Amino acid sequence: MQSKPSTSARGGLVTAPLLRVVDLQTHFFSDEGVARAVDGVSFALEPGKTLGVVGESGCGKSVTSLSIMRLVPNPPGRIVGGQILFGDEDLVQASEARMRQIRGNQIAMVFQEPMMALNPVYTVGNQLMETVRLHRGYDKKQAREHAIEMLTKVGIPSPESRVDSYPHEMSGGMKQRVMIAMAMSCDPKLLVADEPTTALDVTIQAQILDLIRELQDSAGMGVLLITHDLGVVAETAHHVAVMYAGKVVEYAPVVDLFERPRHPYTIGLFRSLPDLAKPGERLATIPGIVPPANRFPSGCRFRTRCPIATAQCAELEPPLLVPKGASNGHTVACHRLEEALAL
Repeated sequence: MQSKPSTSARGGLVTAPLLRVVDLQTHFFSDEGVARAVDGVSFALEPGKTLGVVGESGCGKSVTSLSIMRLVPNPPGRIVGGQILFGDEDLVQASEARMRQIRGNQIAMVFQEPMMALNPVYTVGNQLMETVRLHRGYDKKQAREHAIEMLTKVGIPSPESRVDSYPHEMSGGMKQRVMIAMAMSCDPKLLVADEPTTALDVTIQAQILDLIRELQDSAGMGVLLITHDLGVVAETAHHVAVMYAGKVVEYAPVVDLFERPRHPYTIGLFRSLPDLAKPGERLATIPGIVPPANRFPSGCRFRTRCPIATAQCAELEPPLLVPKGASNGHTVACHRLEEALAL
């Protein structure tokens, strides 16, 4: 597959995707059966753009990100099908030695909980230095200078002294900045951010999102943003993939999704958001819970919670299609799109 710009119908250049995930399937095998955590997920991400992946806990968002990094624990997990095309290279077929060259260098990840991702027995400086010594061949002095430079870039005060701090000596927001500094150390082409603002207060959350945006603009990297927060998506993403029960049920440009969500699940997510214009009003909820990955229902996996499901929804799994009147690039997996718009 060639990664060359193509010409659109309007005559402009269309940037080739930085990342293409095609029919990705990641399953977990246990005595209780096969858990199809990611089961046919497809999306694309262009250089310099942000793709937001949203959905409830248990929908497969984090497993998708770990699959891209080839960090799914095996056993019990395994990528059983599909492609992860990073430029011209299929990461599913890459050797572990090749993945070690790519991770932290061309593709970096900011994990959901920085305290769990940072090693408590090493200083943050040592952990920052390890990345560039491995991938860039820096000596100890060069690596330390680079670590201080990265801490400065992400807004850590007194970086010359903080470089020798241990993770427990930093606040949650500072640890997350260290994680971002570590991820950005080798100027990656792709940043995978798995819930980077979880457990942070709204002020620090805004600062972290601004920081990611600034670094993205300066480096031109693509960002895959995993989150359950639609407010974060509205501020940062260019496109959105809504996941439910291991599948993408709606994929759209962010403006289109917020102006006219079309899948009943997406509509339910938006209706559950608080409205500042209606203080005290009880929030709408989506009944039930996401089904276990080893016991997905037949047909449409949302049908057991959907207010407009019919017998057809139990028999046939809906494909992702462009609904009538939707813009190019907006796809939805639902048998009852006309009825969904009336919700």
